[in-house]
Amino acid sequence: MNFQQLSNLQYWSSLFSSPWSILINVIDILIVAYILYQFTKSIAGTKIMILVRGVLVFILAQIVANTLGLTTISWLINQLITYGVIAAVVIFSPEIRTGLERLGRATDFFSSTPMSSEEQMIQAFVKAVEYMSPRKIGALVSVQRVRTLQEYISTGIPLDAKISAELLINIFIPNTPLHDGAVIIKGDRIAVTSAYLPLTEDTGISKEFGTRHRAAIGLSEVSDALTFVVSEETGGISITYNGVFKHDLTMEEFEEELRRILIPENSQEPSLTERILGGWKNEKK
Repeated sequence: MNFQQLSNLQYWSSLFSSPWSILINVIDILIVAYILYQFTKSIAGTKIMILVRGVLVFILAQIVANTLGLTTISWLINQLITYGVIAAVVIFSPEIRTGLERLGRATDFFSSTPMSSEEQMIQAFVKAVEYMSPRKIGALVSVQRVRTLQEYISTGIPLDAKISAELLINIFIPNTPLHDGAVIIKGDRIAVTSAYLPLTEDTGISKEFGTRHRAAIGLSEVSDALTFVVSEETGGISITYNGVFKHDLTMEEFEEELRRILIPENSQEPSLTERILGGWKNEKK
């Protein structure tokens, strides 16, 4: 299609020649509109948006030139658009490459089941503890479960950040403003840092465990939160959950405990293949 077709009445009548043709054309327009919307949304605020605005101006100018019969101007605009696309690919190649990478990640049909937020959280915890434990960097992290921890969240410094191993490590580096107190995870975000947790009143706990361990045990006694501790003195790894305190865990045991609590076996989602085969088997019964 070219711009001259837009002024051709036979072209427009052919679009509405039958109900089937109308349906196809409506679907076609909706798909193109959705693609343009997503494209515009993805490039908003980038350098490519400036290029798109320029192209739209040229297209509008060409429509006006064709309507008024300005042949020379129309030819010049066609040349500018043709060679401008080639120049744009060279000039904006980094942005185009980034956009294609995003598109590839968004349409990765052949990958396995997407990683859950719980799995991402576990991997961040394991990576952070792997770094902190050998270096004896003390850490105290609590994960809110069913019962709210708002009482303790209100005592901390708001952060509302995405969970990452690098951020957790940075928070607990000694002599930094946020390293004292606990990090509290709410959902898939780091809600606050430097929060105060209730200390256990159990006098039977060994004196080898410091304030971080007592705070972790205390929180497990009054809530269903999962809390893990890295000892500043020994680098030992501990976990508390529902009043149960497990200490001196290996990295393998630590990861296993995280998975047992955060990803129960009966809540794991089946893969796409399993869902398809499962549905097919149910239909066969």
